[in-house]
Order: sequence, then structure tokens, then C-alpha cells
Amino acid sequence: MRRLPSLKNLYYLVHLHKAQNFNRAAKACHVSQSTLSSGIQNLEEQIGSQLIERDHKSFLFTATGEEVVARARELLAQVQELTDMAQSAGDAMKGTLRLGCIPTIAPFLLNRVVKEAQHQYPDLTLLLREDTTENLLAMLGNGELDLLLLALPVDTAGFHTMSVGIDPFQVVIHKDAQHQSKLSYEDWPDESIFLLQREHCITGHAISACNLQNREKINPFAATSLHTLVQMVDSGLGSTFLPQMAIDSGILKGTELLSYAPEGQEAYREIGLVWRQTTSRLRTFRTLGEMIAGLLPSKGE
Repeated sequence: MRRLPSLKNLYYLVHLHKAQNFNRAAKACHVSQSTLSSGIQNLEEQIGSQLIERDHKSFLFTATGEEVVARARELLAQVQELTDMAQSAGDAMKGTLRLGCIPTIAPFLLNRVVKEAQHQYPDLTLLLREDTTENLLAMLGNGELDLLLLALPVDTAGFHTMSVGIDPFQVVIHKDAQHQSKLSYEDWPDESIFLLQREHCITGHAISACNLQNREKINPFAATSLHTLVQMVDSGLGSTFLPQMAIDSGILKGTELLSYAPEGQEAYREIGLVWRQTTSRLRTFRTLGEMIAGLLPSKGE
């Protein structure tokens, strides 16, 4: 029988590709650098092809190596799902689930999600990871995460999405500028609206949902968090748009800020779950999605 490649060695290869450094990859795999290097050499022998071109100072992946890494990620993700399925012994809401969430949702919703899951499904363990949408989608594709909780719409090509509710936007201004609430956005001062950095998808969602068409109204300063936005507006420098779940969680407490619904049509971002189309845990994800939907408002409420 032909000798098959080791899953452990494939695991080493994937981490080396991610870290692009033998020492960092070995630490991530909790092995010595020599163990990781030997494992990859064994993998090349098992496959019968060179995966990495090396010299005494650097290395690079061959075309075959890049293809093996891509397929190894899919294989390792499937093995993880197979293990989780076996451990759950037919119970969809049992075992471990690795959930990723974006920073503009995680501080305001995850605590409620975890508590409700512990109450309804005590045999289900949630492992949480907070990161940007782009990074989370990459980790989902690589098999590092099982499920994502994101703000939609977002490019989720190759993944399945399930809407679980909405999160309305509110305009936030300083109390000394409350006359501004009676004005159209077009009448606001230029550069008076503060938003998050572009890697946070909430910026695009807020601009679209609130029908903010004149970009001259947006201040070039871009905050890294919603809490920073609150500080900027509380200093009297301008205004911003915040999601309702952040306001409900008390982000405006201790400030002199007021919030009100944006002008025109109902403005909100859609909240949804995202998972790989090849997953074997569809029932788990849909059940958890229905639970989260009970914690969020829906369209028309």
C-alpha cells in the first residue's frame, strides 16, 4: 500500500506557510524547530515532490507546495469537523465550536450569546476569536474557525450565510449641538462626521444605511474602535453613527451625548452567521443561529 502523508506533517506545513518562519511556526505547533523541519522533509518524501526551496538563510514554497498547502487546509478542516461530529455522538449541540466575531459586535453581543448558549446547550463549548472581517473569513477558509458572526452584506463567496437579525444605526451628537438633529446631513459642517478605519466594515454599512452621500462631511481622522469615536464626539468635535447594540450596552454612559434615529429610511446593518459550504455541522449552526435571532430585533420590529 502506498505510504500516505501524515496529517501532523500537513499541519506543520500549513503553519509554516502562515508564519513564513520556521521558528514562529514551530512555536505555533508547540514543537521544536528541528521537529517541524524534519516533519516537512518527511512530507516531501511521502508525497514525492519538493514543497519548499531552501538555502541557509531563507526558503520559498514551490508551486506544488502552494497547492499542497491549499488542499491541506481543506483536509485539516474536514478532519476537525469529523472529530467534532464523532465527539458529539449525534448530538448537534454538544462539543466545541470555534466562533469568530468582529470588534463592532463582539463587546456588545457575545456575552449574551455565550450566556444563552450555556443556558440552552450546556454541553456546547464556545471558543471565541475577535478580529476584522477579512481576517476572520481567511481563518474560516483555512479551517481555523468553524463559524463567524458578522455584519452583512459582505463578500462571502464560497461560504454560506444565515441572517439572524438587524442592528439599527443611531446618529450620536453632543448635547450642545442638538440643533444639528433638525438639519439635513448636507447642512452639517464639512469633516464633522467621525467614522472607523476602513478595515471595519461598519464604516461602509453606516454610510450606505444612513444614505450619507457627501464624503466631504467625513473627517479624515479614522478611529480604531467605537469607544474612540465616542470620546471624539464627546469632546465636541463632531458626530458619528453608532449601532444600537453598542448604545444598549451603555457605551454612551457618563458622556454628554444624545442619540436619535437617522433621517429618511430605516437605517440598520444586518447581522448574520457565516460557515463553510462543506461543513457537516449544518444543524448545529442553524440551531445556534435561531438562538441568536432571539436576542436581536428583526426587520419591521
